[in-house]
Amino acid sequence: MEPISIQDLIYGYKNGIFPMAEANSNEVFWYAPDPRAIIPLDTYRVSKSLRSVLNKKTFELKVDSDFESTIIHCAKGRFKGDDTWISDQIIKVYCELHNVGIAHSVETYQEGKLVGGLYGVAIGAVFFGESMFHLVPNASKVAFNHLMEILKKQKFLLLDTQFMNDNVARYGAVEISKNEFMKKLRFAIIKKRNFMY
Repeated sequence: MEPISIQDLIYGYKNGIFPMAEANSNEVFWYAPDPRAIIPLDTYRVSKSLRSVLNKKTFELKVDSDFESTIIHCAKGRFKGDDTWISDQIIKVYCELHNVGIAHSVETYQEGKLVGGLYGVAIGAVFFGESMFHLVPNASKVAFNHLMEILKKQKFLLLDTQFMNDNVARYGAVEISKNEFMKKLRFAIIKKRNFMY
């Protein structure tokens, strides 16, 4: 199988599909789940516990400061022995996508050390969330909240989280049909938005 290119990625995202590597191999498959999980941007609210964390200002936030380290940490999995769908090939091509300004990372630091973050892809008014990690409690939650602030300020219309799981459910993810997702995608993907501000 030939390595995927950034052109493959862009085409895939614009058409509602995304790649994942087979666990413990470099073979990549494309997915278009039905139902699809999204996080409605207008219903996200900061929880009381997270607001308390934010008020303490224990994390420094950065955007696109160390994309490669962020995706490498995401590839390690949450628990020892976890399989990962983020292969070396996935890391390489997403770093290339970052270098052309389409893939982005939101990172949290403590005492200058990267301790949490997330990455995803921004095309048009759509952000396709890919993965997140944390090395200390609340680090990924703070990064996610900052992502939401960016998307709201920049008037993004759609936040795709692909599959429903406990992690995205805590942020208010809902499932919609593939057909409904594609309608939202086609409308939002042609809008012009800047991720950075």
